[in-house]
Amino acid sequence: MPGVKRVPQRICVGCGQTRGKKELIRIVRTPDYQIKIDSTGKISGRGAYICRRLECLSAALNDKKLVKALRKELPQEIISALEKEISDENY
Repeated sequence: MPGVKRVPQRICVGCGQTRGKKELIRIVRTPDYQIKIDSTGKISGRGAYICRRLECLSAALNDKKLVKALRKELPQEIISALEKEISDENY
């Protein structure tokens, strides 16, 4: 009898809700201290997950939750890329 495949769960740093890993956007701090948006989910480094909603992104940025999770300030171009990716998906 085949087992049921488990769906990996992650927590959004913005709202704190648990969701499937594929539903979230991963932001990663690489070992050489660069911040990247990880669309594959396989880049090595310290990762943080955020929902695909602007409310979660703004909450994570205002409360510095992303900075705390990644232990590094986010460059403005990464913030802009996240806003663009989220707004493109919602339309």
